[in-house]
Amino acid sequence: MERKIGVYVCHCGANIAGTVDVEQVVEFARSLPSVVVARDYKFMCSDPGQELIKNDIREYGLNRIVVASCSPRLHEPTFRRVLASADLNPYFLEMANIREQCSWVIEDREAATEKAKAMVSAAVRRVFHHDALEKKEAPMNPCTLVVGAGIAGIQAALEIADSGKRVYLVEREPSIGGNMARLDKTFPTLDCSA
Repeated sequence: MERKIGVYVCHCGANIAGTVDVEQVVEFARSLPSVVVARDYKFMCSDPGQELIKNDIREYGLNRIVVASCSPRLHEPTFRRVLASADLNPYFLEMANIREQCSWVIEDREAATEKAKAMVSAAVRRVFHHDALEKKEAPMNPCTLVVGAGIAGIQAALEIADSGKRVYLVEREPSIGGNMARLDKTFPTLDCSA
C-alpha cells in the first residue's frame, strides 16, 4: 500500500509558535518522502483543527498522520479518535512532542526550529512503518498473587482479602514472617515477633 502521510504542526497558541518557526517546520515537512500534505494551525486539538485533519484524510486519501504538538499523554487519545472517526485505523498516528521536548526547553529560535524539524522527520519515518493494530480482549483472572510472605506481603494479602478478592500468598521459605520472624521482640510493645 502506498503511504500517504499528513503532517499537522500546532502553534499551541504561543507555547510552540513563540519559540519555533512553525511555518518553516511545515515547509520542511512538505519535502519529506511520502508526505502528501503539511499544515499548521493555531490549536490543532480544537474542533476546527480536528476537522482539518478529518477533511484532509478524506480529500487526499491520507493513511498515516503525524501531529507535532504537545505531549501525547495529553492529546494522543484525541487524535486517535479523529482518525477513527475518519475511518482510519487509530494506530496510524505518530506524535512529535515539540512543546515539552523542544519549545519549552530551547530558548534559541533557530535551534528550536531545527530540533522541531528533526522531531517531525523522525515521526514521519516512524509512522511510515506502522501496521494496523486492533484492540483485543483477553480473559482476566480476578485473583491476586502476592509473592513473599514477609510482613509487607502478609499485610498486602490481608488488605486485598478484606476487599473481597481471592488472594494467593506464596513464600519460598518453610515459614512466613520474613526477617520479622527472626526477631526476638518488637518495638515499642516488646511483643514476641513470632
